[in-house]
Amino acid sequence: MSTTPRWLNAEERRAWLAYVEFSTLLADHLNRQLRRDAGMTHADYILLAYLSSAPDGVLGMSELAQRLKITRSRLTHAVNRLCDTGLVDRREDPADGRGQLAVLTHEGYAFLERAAPGHVEAVRKAVFDALTPEQVRQFAEIGEAISGALHRVESTEAAETALPWRRR
Repeated sequence: MSTTPRWLNAEERRAWLAYVEFSTLLADHLNRQLRRDAGMTHADYILLAYLSSAPDGVLGMSELAQRLKITRSRLTHAVNRLCDTGLVDRREDPADGRGQLAVLTHEGYAFLERAAPGHVEAVRKAVFDALTPEQVRQFAEIGEAISGALHRVESTEAAETALPWRRR
């Protein structure tokens, strides 16, 4: 059964291409800023930020992979790299003998305290300074609507193909 694609109209195409361009530019901008100022990738910084916002700086590896939307294998490599630098520790989960916990170290907290001001300023200059307060509210609502739609799509697909953070 063949169906005709629902092509994007001119305004949808404009919005989509604007998103593709700004998301690519923003990811590159934030990655360059953190590499230059903190010697770290944006992905590793976000991992540390998630840990810092968790109670006692501790999250289970599966939960952390889900929050970061990455495979557990990729998370293991990232956590191992951060363990080597002393920013994160890994330990057994006492509540689940098979599980592992990622723990933000004192050095990790100190690193974030040094890196966060520059990162927040880069985000502010690139995103929020370009928007009015009403656009910021709309931006949040749009992001939440798209995230909600993607979660609904993923919940209807097979877990193996839809949810990379559940794969090994």
